[in-house]
Amino acid sequence: MVDPGKYGPWAVIAGGSEGVGAAFGRLLADAGINLVLLARKPGPLERTAAELAGRGVEVRTVSVDLTDAGAMEQIAAATADLEVGLLICNAGANTNHVPFLESAPGNVQRVIDLSITSPLALCRHFGPPMRERKRGGIILVGSLAGYMGQPEISIYSGAKAFSRVFAEGLWLELREHGVAVLELVLGVTRTPAMERLGLRFDLPGLIVAEPEDVAREGLEHIEHGPLHIAGGNEELAARRNGLNRAEIIASAHQQSRQLIGQG
Repeated sequence: MVDPGKYGPWAVIAGGSEGVGAAFGRLLADAGINLVLLARKPGPLERTAAELAGRGVEVRTVSVDLTDAGAMEQIAAATADLEVGLLICNAGANTNHVPFLESAPGNVQRVIDLSITSPLALCRHFGPPMRERKRGGIILVGSLAGYMGQPEISIYSGAKAFSRVFAEGLWLELREHGVAVLELVLGVTRTPAMERLGLRFDLPGLIVAEPEDVAREGLEHIEHGPLHIAGGNEELAARRNGLNRAEIIASAHQQSRQLIGQG
């Protein structure tokens, strides 16, 4: 599915301990690509690493909070001797579910750092060697939340909108150097993080994707950037891109309330 000659011998997965990140890890391990997993919680991180090592590849782990000031220095030290051919920025679950004016400044900054600052730092670190080698790839895992503003997750929505537009520009900058860039846009996906939020996956008409499926789509479409909307959500993304913003946002907000059991 993915060429180790172009996207190996090592891949770095931020947010690699569970959900979509772990699914990427399984697919890449089966392709023979060694892995560096980045995640905050050491327990799940080490369990996933052991599973993936059992598939016959080398696995390194870095237990790191990507919002910490020294995170990039720690990651750079752990990967200094590796040739990284693929970077997957999957960390970025929303950590602030309150209206913006009621949000603690530290919580707002954490969302920005996790969804914007840390992916930029990772791209800045791992991108130049790929450009010099004229091969490699970067996948930024985005969200349909970035297609419109939403109450209580306004910072997260804005951060994901930034990620999508940034990926388009980075794709233009790197394609002439043989480096693929893809923004993989997810809709509702059955991950542990989403399950912990208590989302209602059984709503009629709701499209729910599985982590393995969206990760596979990402690897299958990495050569066809700058954007791929995963999980069969193309029509929904198109509706959210319309020009009648007031009507679109109000309608989608009501659907979101139902998803979290408020409507």
